Amino acid sequence: METVQFKTNIKCSGCIAAVSPVLNELAGEGKWEVDLLSPDKVLTVKLEKASEEEIQKAIEGVGYKAEEITR
Repeated sequence: METVQFKTNIKCSGCIAAVSPVLNELAGEGKWEVDLLSPDKVLTVKLEKASEEEIQKAIEGVGYKAEEITR
């Protein structure tokens, strides 16, 4: 299972509530988290079903930015 990280503009619990339905559907409940304390608001996703591109498009589809952090 691969883990990917995205720099986002998800900044509060309301934002998390907005992205939760798409992330739960694509990645699976409990397979993702947003570090609200990080300056980059890092979204970490454990990929099993979806690709990085699908996750990024889904986040952008609900009005947020997601830029993959390359390692």
